[in-house]
Amino acid sequence: MSEAPPIEPTQPGGGATNERTAQSANVAAVADLAKRIIGNVEHAIVGKRKQLVLSLVAWLSGGHLLLEDVPGVAKTMLARALARSVGCEFKRVQCTPDLLPSDVTGTSIFNQKTAEFEFRPGPVFTQILLADEINRATPRTQASLLEAMAESRVTVDGTTHDLEKPFLVIATQNPVDHEGTFPLPEAQLDRFLMRFSLGYPSLEEEMRMLELLQHTHPVDQLQPVATAAELTAAQREIRKVHVDPRVRQYFLQIITQTRHHSDLALGGSPRASIALFRCGQAMAAIRGKNFVSPDDIKRILGPVMNHRLIMQPESRLRKLTTDSVLQEIVSEIAVPTIQA
Repeated sequence: MSEAPPIEPTQPGGGATNERTAQSANVAAVADLAKRIIGNVEHAIVGKRKQLVLSLVAWLSGGHLLLEDVPGVAKTMLARALARSVGCEFKRVQCTPDLLPSDVTGTSIFNQKTAEFEFRPGPVFTQILLADEINRATPRTQASLLEAMAESRVTVDGTTHDLEKPFLVIATQNPVDHEGTFPLPEAQLDRFLMRFSLGYPSLEEEMRMLELLQHTHPVDQLQPVATAAELTAAQREIRKVHVDPRVRQYFLQIITQTRHHSDLALGGSPRASIALFRCGQAMAAIRGKNFVSPDDIKRILGPVMNHRLIMQPESRLRKLTTDSVLQEIVSEIAVPTIQA
């Protein structure tokens, strides 16, 4: 690996010192924002700290989430709690086979009074959109979300409409019941920044959940602890978090190994490299650091990569998973160290 360039000393009060001080203050503000949001959401969702951190990492990175889990484990509650905590507009689309693309993006309606067509925006015109059971919608309807997810805008009847920032799509699907569903193609799975599951709560966590639900729904009691403007500003700040060339080389080696691994039919794309880069910056900022470490990459590697990889058929028969292959690859690559 190439040697890191030496750090040149700066005089007290110099430009570099002031810049580093300002950046550290900005990162501290991002960490404080994340702490407030996570603490607020945990008043309604018990025992899911790791998943809450990953959700914020995806939102701060400007990406979107795919929650793949059984029914009734608070996937919808997570989306509603995030929206309430930041004071963002929230809309939900229940995906069914008869759902049309215009039911998501909106359509033009002829106004007889003005004798002109007027655009009626669909539910995608919001800040947090929950696409519930997305695999029950037809591929045509699933594809209607692609432009909104990739570019935060929607084109209807030749006219492009920008979506309000910060924009986040949280899609859910049930991995157990596949009858009457349309599995997301690999190209569309790659559009989601992260995929993870919430999982069942422990006995103690479920006892606590029942206590919270005894009188009212806890999500309805949540109050905003941040603003959409604060979150948008935090999205800009994480782009300034330093990523050392050795750390870049580290996760690029992991991506490259997935493309040549004998157990994988499809490895990570350049979009996966960008996702690791952005999520690493967000994870470091949430942890109060202005630089990305290999540990930050390891924390987000599974959720960012596991839905972008396709196993060989014979490897699936041997009960191998993408997570086990990623662990094998990581164990074979030396972790970079940066000497002072």
